[in-house]
This record gives sequence, structure tokens and C-alpha cells, in this order.
Amino acid sequence: MRRAYRQLLWEFVRKESAALLTIQRSDRPWQLPLAAAVASGVPVLMGAYLGLTSAGALGAVAGLSFLYLPATGLYHGIPVIMACAFGMVSSYALGLASQVAPGMAILLVACLAAAALLFCKTQAVIPPGPIFMVMAACIGAFSPVDAASAMQNLGYFVLGCVWACAVAVAYSIYILRHRAPVPPNPPSRHELYTAIVDSIMIGGFVGVSLGVAAMLGLEKAYWVPISCLAVMQGVTLRASWSRHVHRIVGTVIGMGFTGLLAPLLSNDWGVAIAVTLLTFLIETAVVRNYAFAAIFITPLTILLAESVAPGAASTALLMQTRLLDTVIGSLIGLLGAVCLHNPDVRRSIERVLAAIRPAP
Repeated sequence: MRRAYRQLLWEFVRKESAALLTIQRSDRPWQLPLAAAVASGVPVLMGAYLGLTSAGALGAVAGLSFLYLPATGLYHGIPVIMACAFGMVSSYALGLASQVAPGMAILLVACLAAAALLFCKTQAVIPPGPIFMVMAACIGAFSPVDAASAMQNLGYFVLGCVWACAVAVAYSIYILRHRAPVPPNPPSRHELYTAIVDSIMIGGFVGVSLGVAAMLGLEKAYWVPISCLAVMQGVTLRASWSRHVHRIVGTVIGMGFTGLLAPLLSNDWGVAIAVTLLTFLIETAVVRNYAFAAIFITPLTILLAESVAPGAASTALLMQTRLLDTVIGSLIGLLGAVCLHNPDVRRSIERVLAAIRPAP
């Protein structure tokens, strides 16, 4: 019996190790990661030049809205990314507004995660889906500022989104000369109904993850709800488990990588160059191997979070906090994925929805 258990354990470890080392094929043009690096890197470089480090970091977060650009034609893709950029601005503004009352961020982020997911599903928005909108809301909610600074920061964030849209227009004009556009793929009525159930469950678990972070007294717990959402976005339970493992393993290795980078990031220019290069590496790697991409995500998130809301914490403490946030968020996300892909749980929610509005 023990031998059989050891055999099963060895087979499980072998499969997980193989999945961690598997490199997927990608049809992404190399120009896309480059354009993403420009969209996020230029605001940080401008912030370093003008001595506005926090403003540059906010612009870099806003610049991530470039990644919502679909591979469709210009007349479809540009309105989509403009709508997503507006969603990013709205999310950040709501995050700032949630600071007026303690605990308000939990309910707001939960509702925002549900609404953003439903928007992405109904508009067939490509990955990363709602994750950057939730990130923007969390940064707004956990970066204490006064009213005047809040409006100023919102202005910087808007400028970052405008820049991302400009980069998207230039990139689209170039890439559509070399690649045929993908036709839009609107969801069916059944897919829309399924998206409603998904958004309710994912929004609920994202809110729970932030509530757990608050109960544990975690400060600036940006990555608890984001890790939860990232894991729950797996198409299947197996995909969610893989994301859970890849995210934790990648974060652990990324902590060591962050320690190696730390001596090179002693000034704003070093940070700006690092953000640009890390963004390029992440967008090159994320479609090939999620764990490998997470190695670069770790230092990038620490750099951006610390630049947006500077604190007295050491790099070592920031890395430990980041790992703890990731583990907690990923575990809650994995539990959420089990519920999300459980037919009985889904049917219970569908019955409640059917009582409100009959299913199609």
C-alpha cells in the first residue's frame, strides 16, 4: 500500500514538474511585447526625467491597458481598447473613493471584479481580462492620499491610459499591414448567461480574499485579490491548479531574482529601465510558460507598488509580503475554482438567477 502511495506521489510530482518546464508555442508577434514595454516604460522614464517617481509608476500601471488591444481590425480594436482604458480609469477612481470608509474597499473590489469580468466576457475582451482593472482599483484603495493628491494622481493615471491608447493605434496601424485581422467573435446567449454565473462567483471570492487579507492585518494587500482572480480565471479546474502552482513557484524564484536586481535599482533611472525590460520579458514569456513569467512579475510588482506608494519597508520585507499575499490569494482562488467548476454549486446559483430572470 505504501509503495502504491509513493508511486502515485512520484507520478504527481513528475507531471507537475513537466508542466512547469513545458514551453508553449506562441503566435504573438514580437512587436507586441515591445509595444507593451513602450506603453508602460515611457511613463516611468518620463517620471524619472521630471522627478515624479510616483506619477511615472501610476502611468506604467495605466499603460498596461494596452494589453487589452484585440487582434481584430482597426475600427473594432481601437473602440475596444478605449473602453478598457476607460474601465481602468474608472477602477482606479473607485479605488481612491473607497478610502472614505473603512472596509468599503472589500465590497467595491468584489463588485468591480464581477462587473469587469462580465464586461470582458460580453465584449469578448482578450486576456488578461479583468485582472488589470482590479489591480488599478486595489492600488487606488491601498495608496493613502489626501483629496488634492487623489485628483492629481487620477490625472496622471488618465494620461497613462491616453498614452497606452496612442501606442495601441500606432501598433495596430503597423501590425495590420503585416498580419490579417482576426474577425470579432461575439459570445452566444448561452455564453453570456454562463458569464453571469462566473462573474458572481469570482467577484464573491475576490471579495472574500480581500476580507481575509484585512482580517490578517496585511497592509497594502494588492496581490491577494489579484492572485485569487488570476487563479480563478483558469478555463478548467486543472488549468486553475496549474496557475496556482506556477504562480507560487514563479514568485519564490522571482524573490531571489529581485534580490539580485536590488543593488541595480538605487535610482529612478534604474527603476525605469528595469520596469521597461521586465514588461517586455513578461509579455514575451506569459503565453509560453506562466511560471517563468511570474519570475519577472515579482520584481515588477514590487517596483511599481513601492514607487506608487513609497514606504519605509526594506526590499526583503516587501518580498516576504509579496510571497505571503500570493500564497493566500492563490489558495483562496484555488478554493474558488473548485466551486466555480462544481456543477452542483453552479446549478444552485443558476436556480437563484432563474428565479429572478428565466435562463435563455
